[in-house]
Amino acid sequence: MRNVRFTVLALLVAAATFAAARLIDNAYVFFAGYVVLQYIVLATAWNILGGYTGYVNFGTAAFFALGAYTTVVLHKTVLVLPLPAMMLVGGVISGVIGLGMGYLTLRLRGTFFSIATLAMAVVAQTLITNWNFVGGSRGAYIIRPSDSPIFSGDYIQYLFVVMLLLSVISVSIARAIQHSRLGYGFSAIRDDELAAEASGVPTLKLKLIATTLSGGLMGMAGAPLPYYVTYLDPASGFSLSYAVNTIAMPLIGGTATWLGPVIGAVLLGTLQQVATVTISSALSLLLVGLLLVGFVIAAPKGIVGWFTR
Repeated sequence: MRNVRFTVLALLVAAATFAAARLIDNAYVFFAGYVVLQYIVLATAWNILGGYTGYVNFGTAAFFALGAYTTVVLHKTVLVLPLPAMMLVGGVISGVIGLGMGYLTLRLRGTFFSIATLAMAVVAQTLITNWNFVGGSRGAYIIRPSDSPIFSGDYIQYLFVVMLLLSVISVSIARAIQHSRLGYGFSAIRDDELAAEASGVPTLKLKLIATTLSGGLMGMAGAPLPYYVTYLDPASGFSLSYAVNTIAMPLIGGTATWLGPVIGAVLLGTLQQVATVTISSALSLLLVGLLLVGFVIAAPKGIVGWFTR
C-alpha cells in the first residue's frame, strides 16, 4: 500500500513537471529535460547493482547502447512498432545480456568485477562497429516520426513524456526494492558478502536479479535515443559521458537510498545542460569531475547521507 501511494505521488509530480515545462513554452526545455530524465533512469538503474549491492558496474554504456541499437534493428527489419513496445524489447534484450554478464562475472569481486564489465562494454562496441546492418562505424540515420501519438507535430514532447513515465517507474521500482526483503538481501551482500552467504542469503541469485533489473532499465532508457538524436554511431551510443555520469550521479546524491540517484541526476544533469547552453558542451565532464571530487572529500555518502548522518 505504501508503494502504491508513492507511485501515485510520483505520477502527480511528473504531471506537475510536464505542466511546468508546457508553461515555459520553450522547445529546448523538453529537449534538455529529456536528457535529465534519461539520467534519472540510468543513475537509478546503476544504483540497484552498484549502490544497493555494492558491485560497481563500468559497463553502463553497453546496456544503454544495446537498447538504442535494438530500436535501430527493429526500425530496419519490421514494421515500426510503437515506441513503448520498442523500449520493452530493448529492456528485455539488455536484461538478458545483464543476466548473462552477471552469470559470467559475478563470481569476481571488487576491482576485478568492474574491469570485467568495462571489458564487456569494449567487446560490445567492437561488435556494433563491425556490424554493417546497423551502420557499423559510419552510423545509422533514423527518421523521426513527424507526428506523435499525443502531441501533433512535436515528437520531442512525446519523448519527454515517455521518459518521464519511465523515470517514475524506475524510481518506484528502486524504492520498492529498498524497503523489501530483496533490498535487505542486497544490503547484506554490500556490507559483508561472505557473512551473508554463511547466513543463508542466496547471494548469486540476488546478484543475478540485480544485474538483470539494472541492465533492463538501462536498455529501456537507451531505446528512444535514435529518435532523439536521429543519427546514431558507436561513438555516441557508447559515449564515455554515459558511463561517467551514471556513476557520478548516484555517488553525488547518495548510493544507499533510492532518492540519491534522483537528486544527483537532477543536480548534475541540469548543471550540464545550463553549461552547454551558456558556456560550452565540453564543460560537462569537467563539471562532473569537479563535483565528484568535491563531494568525495566533503560528503563521502552523498547529499542524502550528508543530511541524514
